[in-house]
Amino acid sequence: MLTSKQVIALLQGAGSTLQLTLLAIVFGIVLGLFLALGRISRNKIINTICWIYIWIFRGTPLLLQILVVYYALPQYGIMLDAFPSAIIALSLNSGAYLAETIRAAIQSIDKGQMEASKALGMSYYQAMFKVIIPQSYRRLIPPVGNEMIMLLKDSSLVSAIGMAELLRNAKVMANSSADAVFYVYAAVIYLFFTSLLTLMFQRLEKRYSIYE
Repeated sequence: MLTSKQVIALLQGAGSTLQLTLLAIVFGIVLGLFLALGRISRNKIINTICWIYIWIFRGTPLLLQILVVYYALPQYGIMLDAFPSAIIALSLNSGAYLAETIRAAIQSIDKGQMEASKALGMSYYQAMFKVIIPQSYRRLIPPVGNEMIMLLKDSSLVSAIGMAELLRNAKVMANSSADAVFYVYAAVIYLFFTSLLTLMFQRLEKRYSIYE
């Protein structure tokens, strides 16, 4: 039987996990959008910089990125607590993955849309933000949903820097009581969150599907 303190600890950990996920996906989408625009830019320098960024963050483990932000940055005078370090690392990683998703969605829009926008006197960026991107968001619903679910699960990696999220709180209670059942409780909470997100994005996809 769980005590009230144990329930509170699990709920607090779950709240931290959910907060991490929501903030990281928001920052990741914003970063991913600018990286995607950089990847389709005709400016070779901007294109190359964005490509290198995506290559690095998609090609190295997320846990390593979390450790670098938390342990390496202080050596250069940037002192961060566990929570902002976790947000930064998760957002930077998510942005790299979402950049390619957003780029593909943007490039899937018929080129005639851009040509028509320019014919109406719009600049490249006006056409992009007023015409192209608003049409591509529907294509982003399934992959963004998948990325958010991955972030929710990957947020457990921040326990490596001592942040009191769901998995760490479960681990602390399991170690202190010598009872592994707390891992089961954590798994149930993760399953609840992932199921809720899956259902939410399925409904969004059904409502805004471009394939109907």
